[in-house]
Amino acid sequence: MVMLFSAQHLFYGCTDIGFAPYGAYWRNIRKICILELLSAKRVRWYSFVREEEVARLIRRIAGSCPGITNLSSMIALYANDVLCRIALGRDFSGGGEYDRHGFQKMLDDFQALLGGFSLGDYFPSMEFVHSLTGMKSRLQYTFRRFDQFFDEVIAEHRSSKGKQEQKKDLVDILLDIQKDGSSEIPLTMDNIKAVILDMFAAGTDTTFITLDWAMTELIMNPHVMEKAQAEVRSVVGDRRVVQESDLPRLNYMKAIIKEIFRLHPAAPVLVPRESLEDVIIDGYNIPAKTRIYVNDWGMGRDPELWENPETFEPERFMGSGIDFKGQDFELIPLGAGRRSCPAITFGGATVEIALAQLLHSFDGKLPPGLEAKDIDNPEAFGISMHRTVPLHAIAKPHFD
Repeated sequence: MVMLFSAQHLFYGCTDIGFAPYGAYWRNIRKICILELLSAKRVRWYSFVREEEVARLIRRIAGSCPGITNLSSMIALYANDVLCRIALGRDFSGGGEYDRHGFQKMLDDFQALLGGFSLGDYFPSMEFVHSLTGMKSRLQYTFRRFDQFFDEVIAEHRSSKGKQEQKKDLVDILLDIQKDGSSEIPLTMDNIKAVILDMFAAGTDTTFITLDWAMTELIMNPHVMEKAQAEVRSVVGDRRVVQESDLPRLNYMKAIIKEIFRLHPAAPVLVPRESLEDVIIDGYNIPAKTRIYVNDWGMGRDPELWENPETFEPERFMGSGIDFKGQDFELIPLGAGRRSCPAITFGGATVEIALAQLLHSFDGKLPPGLEAKDIDNPEAFGISMHRTVPLHAIAKPHFD
């Protein structure tokens, strides 16, 4: 794994799962994440959180009707609330805490710093430049804000009484592992904070970006939205609430999510890697310690891989065996191999239930006088790529 200058400052010396160098520590922390934090069983336990937060999202949107709704803002709150409750034990959108902690500014700064150009990553002798440009001070400031916030969260958890196993959040689980010494390599408090930051920053942003782009493309392509709504409503019937047991039958909606991953991957360039040994690939000598960047955005729009690559066509995945879980290399928005994202099951459940309920509950369209070609879709520069202009739409409730 590459030790990026920004990641070393933000992730407690790269002791998170995403940037930790390959070795005993990384294998241990990955095992903890897969078996203890993000297992299929743990994801099922958290279904009540997803159900409650989806219902909350629907109420927020319904409350803005019949006016114009800032869908991006509503979706961002949903993504933050789900992640905060599952990872940190409670939501922070109530009582003005979201704004008091300045979550959105913290996340925006984090993404910009982590994805920005760093001269020291390419010329280590030039790292001193970051002190002159102010990048180092911005990294230290952002790190301190997250660190102080995590100190508060951990103090709350240490002072709280024991919870039932099904009600434990990710911080509870990590503190339990540290306390009982069950980890093969003892976890320090900084290790725990690094993993929490991984979950908090990556989990929030990827869910938000995927749902935001999904609703944008659906509103820009009403024929796709109508087809998706017909599928959801035929499966759910007269029930107002989509259940997670309905999701396996929503094949067209799943194709829409795959198409969003192809056209609008949350991380356009995957987390950089480093070759462990000398290797020859297609006649090219790749020496050990070579830094490797995978252009996932470019792969999703490669005409040699996809027909009509610039067109939003979920139908291309109907009847196709291509999936995004790392086995089909033309679609790897979450990476592949041992260093792929361990939260695929968690993220998929969070996105699918929200998108299905939005399709079931509302008929969305653009504000009067606007057409699809008028929607401004500039993308932010950073390690993740979200829209910089919020999506505004009219969400007409399907149920009276």
